[in-house]
Amino acid sequence: MTPDDSLKTPSTTARTRTMSRGRRIGLGIVFLWFAIGGIAHFVFTDAQMRIVPPFVPWPREAVLVSGVFELLGAAGLLWPRTRRAAGWGLFALTIAVTPAHLYMLQRPELFGVPYWALLLRLPVQVALLALIAWTTAAPARNAPRERLRS
Repeated sequence: MTPDDSLKTPSTTARTRTMSRGRRIGLGIVFLWFAIGGIAHFVFTDAQMRIVPPFVPWPREAVLVSGVFELLGAAGLLWPRTRRAAGWGLFALTIAVTPAHLYMLQRPELFGVPYWALLLRLPVQVALLALIAWTTAAPARNAPRERLRS
């Protein structure tokens, strides 16, 4: 036990030790993706509204509410106790915005984005879903845990 270990609770130490460096980097990517994206919903609201499919009522509200959820999800990733729930929420939110990506593919002339970039967006979204699932999954039951020391 190092001097720093005495400042950590056993559950925090176990959670930290079970998350690999790669998973921490992935978690940072997911955090930045949604934190920056969430802010963009408020800074570039009009641009975000343009990609809302016409069948979605109240596009401005849809953009603002999804921005709030992106920011809440990003914040939830920061704490181990809320990380799994945040992951579920961000996973669901990512699926919920899929109609916007499909709308852009159906009507590319409205957006001024190269068609190849719109096509690339779909596999990037699948990779994002995988990254969310991987970085926010519960630790394996057989993962090594530090024993409580008194």
